[in-house]
Amino acid sequence: MTLDLSTWTPHPHREALLAEVHARPFRPTSTPARFLRFAFLTNAEQAASARARMALLCHDAGQPAPDPTTKHHRVNLTGADGTPLELTYEQHGEFVTYDFTLAGGAEPFNPPAAQLARILPDIGAPGEHIVSVDLCLAPHGTDYQAPFDKTALAAAKVRKGAAVIASDFRADEAGFVRWLVVNKDLDENAAGATCQRVTEIETYRTLALLGLPEATRLAPRTARIEWELAEIAAAMSSSEGTADDTAFLIRLTQLAADLEADVAASAYRFAATRAYDDIVAQRLRAVGEEGVGNYSTITSFLTRRSGPAMRTCRAVEQRQAELSKKLARSANLLRTRVDVEIEQQNSELLVSMNKRSSMQLRMQQTVEGLSVAAISYYVVSLLGYVFKAMSDAGWPVEPTIAMGISVPFVAFVIWLVVRRIRRRHSEP
Repeated sequence: MTLDLSTWTPHPHREALLAEVHARPFRPTSTPARFLRFAFLTNAEQAASARARMALLCHDAGQPAPDPTTKHHRVNLTGADGTPLELTYEQHGEFVTYDFTLAGGAEPFNPPAAQLARILPDIGAPGEHIVSVDLCLAPHGTDYQAPFDKTALAAAKVRKGAAVIASDFRADEAGFVRWLVVNKDLDENAAGATCQRVTEIETYRTLALLGLPEATRLAPRTARIEWELAEIAAAMSSSEGTADDTAFLIRLTQLAADLEADVAASAYRFAATRAYDDIVAQRLRAVGEEGVGNYSTITSFLTRRSGPAMRTCRAVEQRQAELSKKLARSANLLRTRVDVEIEQQNSELLVSMNKRSSMQLRMQQTVEGLSVAAISYYVVSLLGYVFKAMSDAGWPVEPTIAMGISVPFVAFVIWLVVRRIRRRHSEP
């Protein structure tokens, strides 16, 4: 009996998992070449609309459209002036990118990206525009300094000196951030991989900075909560009872609610910022930077310029986490104090109730004694009528003496009866 693979039940995600490592392959690229990348922040509905528009572009060009579930599609198109170009569409978690690849000119960044964009097919605007990259892959001998502002230039040798990458990270008049890759010894595969990584560095370093406005917005709010917490903590030492502690606890609860709302609103943004920053670092390690001339490498430039923004985001996130713990500790302390005060009040109430119960018991015993005396008096009085009747009937009975003799017996019997009744009522 031989192995029959057709009888196996494949995991529903097996094909997707196998294809994931090839989801965004680099494209072998000859030198010179020009790359334009656009990125848009999108939600699920906007991403679906972007995919539908991509399918329409492919249909109009007679090219195969992307599958409804695909997140990566590459197609060959023709520009408005007949220029052949390649369009790559990628859908990411919160953004989509469009990469246009064209043949490069003899001079880097000529024509300007704004002029070149006029021949590109209309991809629309599926969401908020966040990234525009203009990358030139130029041959060896090209001056990597000439196109840039030397006061802001960052440059590095990559792949053990096989190429130089450079940028001043400044946007041109049309909003494109320009990058130059000067190819010395890269083959087409290595050139394509390097250019893709460079565009990803620019894309992800921009997206990473999205956390900075959120951190700037939250910093004053977090400081206010910290100040109010310090104020409450100082006032707690001089509180004057349950009423004050309860008021402090209500304020702490409101501060905790405000903080949790801020944390919930910023958690995704800060997590994305960390992830994007890690991707930038990984891409920079992959290209293997070495210093060139007296310029900063890309890593050192971004560490010096973007590093403070990343630290600000981490600092605000850490402040929120620490503040949440402090609020929880303060609230627990106040709850404990309130519980202790309530228990003390309950204890005092129980003591007071015990005193009242003792007084009621003594009063009850007094009333019982008086009741025995009163009932005995009435019983003896009734017996007096009996004794008087017996004397009038000729019985040898002196009513007064008989009544006196009956008093202790009557009182004893009445006391026994009252005691029995009390015991019966006290039984559960």
